[in-house]
Amino acid sequence: MNLLNQLFSLESKTALVTGAARGNGLAMARALSGAGAKVIAVDRLTGELDDVCQLHCFEKADIDITNPEQLANFIDVVLREHRHIDVLVNNAGITAPADFLNYPRADWLRTFETNLDAPFALMQKVAGHMKKNNGGSIINVTSLAAEQGFPNNPAYVAFKGALKQLTKAAAHDLGTFGIRVNNIGPGYILTDMTAKSWSDPLSQKAKAQKTLLGRWGQPEDLMGVVIFLASDASSYITGQDIYVDGGWLARGL
Repeated sequence: MNLLNQLFSLESKTALVTGAARGNGLAMARALSGAGAKVIAVDRLTGELDDVCQLHCFEKADIDITNPEQLANFIDVVLREHRHIDVLVNNAGITAPADFLNYPRADWLRTFETNLDAPFALMQKVAGHMKKNNGGSIINVTSLAAEQGFPNNPAYVAFKGALKQLTKAAAHDLGTFGIRVNNIGPGYILTDMTAKSWSDPLSQKAKAQKTLLGRWGQPEDLMGVVIFLASDASSYITGQDIYVDGGWLARGL
């Protein structure tokens, strides 16, 4: 194996990806599998996962990541069967847009549980194991909303911003054990979550024009960065935010 392949290889690694049945999660799971990792795909969309697992040699898991007991038991089962988790990708997330002044309490709590509390619980559980193995890579998926205020979606903005900072806290606390923790911040990527904006020609054009590349992203645009952060190619990188946004955040006048 030449140096380049060695740097980016995930052979003998086990990766766990949440929200892996479609969109960004599916693309990242495919990428990790293609780089040699054994991928455990977690999603409530079991029908879609059936097809994914058959095509891409993933193992699937239908669990509710917001249920602490179910989550802890699941990780215990994974560790018994696979002995190690080397890469964790916290990708699962929801969005519940609504007017700020009338934002439903139930949507606030539901977004918190999925977008922040579940990633924290997974990080705690998996990092405890990674510590015993002297290392690992945790990758949290944030958003442009972790940096900028987006309209009519206070819970999504608040908890993506909190996840960004949680990553930095975790990188600080876990670095001594050789565990790296980084963020991938997607821009406007064409997925089910952004389909409504894409279907409006004016919104689609406006968002493309906010980027330096003049286009929306595709889930496949996340494949390279997730392999990079999961592999030894990024062995001296932790606590960082990598935005895959076509230059949205860098755009000035």
